[in-house]
Amino acid sequence: MKNEVTTKALSTKQDLKRRQKAPLITPTDLRPAATRDITGAMNGILADVFALYLKTKNFHWHMSGPHFRDYHLLLDEQAEQIYAMADPIAERIRKVGGTTLRSIGHIARTQRVLDNDADYVEPEDMLAELREDSKTLTASLRAAHEVCQVHNDIATTSLIEVWIDETEKRTWFLFEASRRPDSSAR
Repeated sequence: MKNEVTTKALSTKQDLKRRQKAPLITPTDLRPAATRDITGAMNGILADVFALYLKTKNFHWHMSGPHFRDYHLLLDEQAEQIYAMADPIAERIRKVGGTTLRSIGHIARTQRVLDNDADYVEPEDMLAELREDSKTLTASLRAAHEVCQVHNDIATTSLIEVWIDETEKRTWFLFEASRRPDSSAR
């Protein structure tokens, strides 16, 4: 009886290890090179989205000054928009047969949007930094769009087009919110 239980436990452990090593095979008509290229491009976007989301929330939480309420609400709204991109990006990666980011460490190794761990950042500098990061994200989205276009991944390119528009809108809002009145215009 004891040998039977030990054999069954060993078999279960071996089965678990085998299942953990099994590849995530998603049916796709894309070639392996397309899956590799699209996955690489989109995981970079996904890492940047998470980095930009957290930076936006950081600045939202640490906003101060005379425009506190307006900036606080603007950054909260933008953080929600940015976060809303994450799941569709990850699902596109899986739909084309790739695997997504797995951890904070994986994000840190992949992100191109730089963190800001400063104890204090002036509100105008927060908006300017987020504006530049949004421009960087737009450029990365355009580059990923090209990769997807080369491989005829129409579904991903169409999603990217919407994200470019949304990111450009956030850039515009950050620009307008941080503009100083032109004294020569009076």
